[in-house]
Amino acid sequence: MATMTPTTDAFAPRHCPSRAIPHQTCKQNSLLQMNYIQKESLAAASSSNESKELGPQPVVVSAEAEALSHSKTTLKLTPSFDLFQMLPKDEGGYAPNTVPGNALRESDALKVGTPDTLFDMKLTDYKGLGGKQKIESLPDPFKMVEKELQPFSDSIKELVSTDQPILSMAAKHFFEKRHGKRFRPTIIQLMSKAVAACDPEGLEPVDGHWEFSGASKVDVEGGVVTIKNHQGSDVWRKQGQLGQIVEMIHVASLIHDDVLDEADTRRGGEAVHKLYSNKVAVLAGDYLLARASVLLARLENTSVVQIMATALESLVAGEIMQLKSSPEELLQMESYLRKSYYKTASLICYACRSVALLGGHAYGSTVATACEEFGFHMGLAFQIQDDILDFTAAANVLGKPALADMSLGLSTAPILYAAQEFPHLQPLVKRRFKEKGDKQTALEALYKSDTAMDKARGLAGFHAQRAIEAAASPPAERGQGRVIETDVRGHHQEEVSMRAGMENEHVL
Repeated sequence: MATMTPTTDAFAPRHCPSRAIPHQTCKQNSLLQMNYIQKESLAAASSSNESKELGPQPVVVSAEAEALSHSKTTLKLTPSFDLFQMLPKDEGGYAPNTVPGNALRESDALKVGTPDTLFDMKLTDYKGLGGKQKIESLPDPFKMVEKELQPFSDSIKELVSTDQPILSMAAKHFFEKRHGKRFRPTIIQLMSKAVAACDPEGLEPVDGHWEFSGASKVDVEGGVVTIKNHQGSDVWRKQGQLGQIVEMIHVASLIHDDVLDEADTRRGGEAVHKLYSNKVAVLAGDYLLARASVLLARLENTSVVQIMATALESLVAGEIMQLKSSPEELLQMESYLRKSYYKTASLICYACRSVALLGGHAYGSTVATACEEFGFHMGLAFQIQDDILDFTAAANVLGKPALADMSLGLSTAPILYAAQEFPHLQPLVKRRFKEKGDKQTALEALYKSDTAMDKARGLAGFHAQRAIEAAASPPAERGQGRVIETDVRGHHQEEVSMRAGMENEHVL
């Protein structure tokens, strides 16, 4: 039964009137039962809305064992796909039921009395995405935080050093020679600026309601992080370190994935296991995860540790899901999006919510919820666009072999939409393109389709637009604008790359 806990004026934020906050309660349940019962009720509510039966969760822990690891204040995390919408309405999508992790996902209370020039911003307003405005009119978000990221980028190489030369070289490989765009640290740095522009909400601590907890104790002048006192503060340092941690986790996952997938190249160069050996690559990935865990503990926020540890679990869950999905699940768009969440979006969205917690915002606040929702949609848009590029861009553009997903027996959004249009593709998808000629047949159908690529592009656009709307929910400030610009420019740049690839016949 949902109850309402009013806040008092003493706890209300500066731009926000007092309001009641919904949350879930469990009647007379022991602490050991609480997490299990919440999960069961959430699963029941979620399954009642779903049109298709999805397989079990990749990582399954018994209720008894799970309960023993929880206390009264433990965060009872719900996967982001059960908090936010995965598919557009015209494809059967829906907004999941309200639970503590998303109770304030549509709140606009923080914007009361604050003019918002970014309200109703649309991706389709820009050239290349359907509109007339020049994307160049927006500042380059990567350049905006380039100087601030530099000290963290420089020091990360030292943070992964070891006295074993080969292991050290393997661990440093992606940080020295093939460092990529540093997309995730950039998002985190921009998000840290955005949350600094928002006063912490007045969520009154209520016994047993974990969603009102999690905020770091902020030691800055005035007791509240602002745009003026943010840079150079302890909060800024910890948020920057979170960017390093996320990049270490991401690189470790790349090294391990390349071993599992037997990939030859990564980021335009040889994969680590090709340069050294499988054993060295596995150890290098393990070492990066170990170093990331040490640095994570030094953030001294147990809620952030739990959230980011869950992100690590999600990466493993995604790999299990990719390897063990049933033939029926391979045809389901929802299953594909869940796998994309586990493998890509989870690390981004959990990092975004953690940035808010490190900045003094409670887990269930409007700001922290908006951060996770932004990361969820941004991560899915990023992955869907990457999957489209797998069919339309040359290997030298991707930095990895083209058509790599099909070679691994994986079906992504373009092929799934093509299979809806051409039913003869469905058996091929179910058997993971294992028979001779399967891949060629699927490619011919995909490029023959008048809708598959457009639908995949539309799905990426849906998530990119939802990310913009999430970023626009806190008060309009310069930091928030920078996060939105990352989404608009990033989606536009990948869209342009995709179109350029489609114009080259040799790519197809």
